[in-house]
Amino acid sequence: MPAPTILLPQDPLNPRRVDPHYSYESQLVRGLGGETAFVDHDALLAGDAAEGVRRVPLDIGPAWYRGWMLPVTAYAAFGRALAERGCHLLTSAAAYATAHELPGWYSTFEGATPDSVWLSAAHGPAELANAVAKLGGHGPAIVKDFVKSRKHEWHEACFIPELADLPAVAQVVDRFVELQGEFLAGGVVLRRFHAFAPAESVDESEQAIGGGWGRTRRPASGARPLADGERPVGGGQGAGERSDGGPSDGGPAAEARVWWVDGEPVLSGPHPDTPEVFPAPDLTQVRSLVRALGCRFVTTDLALRADGGGWMVVEVGDGQVSDLPRGTEVSGLLSSLIST
Repeated sequence: MPAPTILLPQDPLNPRRVDPHYSYESQLVRGLGGETAFVDHDALLAGDAAEGVRRVPLDIGPAWYRGWMLPVTAYAAFGRALAERGCHLLTSAAAYATAHELPGWYSTFEGATPDSVWLSAAHGPAELANAVAKLGGHGPAIVKDFVKSRKHEWHEACFIPELADLPAVAQVVDRFVELQGEFLAGGVVLRRFHAFAPAESVDESEQAIGGGWGRTRRPASGARPLADGERPVGGGQGAGERSDGGPSDGGPAAEARVWWVDGEPVLSGPHPDTPEVFPAPDLTQVRSLVRALGCRFVTTDLALRADGGGWMVVEVGDGQVSDLPRGTEVSGLLSSLIST
């Protein structure tokens, strides 16, 4: 079987080149002896999967995607269009949905991740009250959709101080749904809030497994962070919005992002929100859970609980659409992908 090709988004302004955000990965893949091909992310989002894969060569066999986030339905159409050209994604549509959306991975990680319930975006008061009751009926919580939160509108559309205050819960949830608009993924999720150790408390000298991590600056204050894997308008670095807890003031927690290929951690280091922080999480429990999930290429975001309760999984994601801090050394990760 030929080595997998890495499919990357094309530059919207010059379709013959890779999207600038992925140029570093593209160069590394070729330097490692791998092959790349370009896809049109805009066409995939617009529902024209055939146009989206037009530049992928015929009969190239297995492939991984490394690019901007796609809705589950668009990813499924992407896979079908590639199959018609003799290319098959090594992450199936079912596996993508499992890792990308919380209802897909939650049951596997239950007990190691914040307690969660979900309901439809078009819920009524009774459905919301029932969801709150299932979550225990009191205490703080987070609202998000199946993929991401709006933690940068922390008090307006993310953090719920007290579940027992149902009118306040409804206000935050309704505002979240309003702001997400047509981009709301799946439905509404309520997650039990946990305070995590702040970024400043983690020893930045710790090294990541699988290679070092380039230190990068935080985004300038006032810049609008994007969801992890969400394509920014006009280019630029997407900052993560996938975590579901943090310090009590909503500031950045000391999260680690771990990249797994076939159940093995091939890279571990900073989360895109805090690229200068180098946590070293305990992966003993998480390893067995990732293997139980059964998805070949995934990421897990972990944070250290402020109450001393150890490391908690705050998010699981499909590795194809998970972001990396700029300057990250990813040779080990890419080597693992093209050698599978």
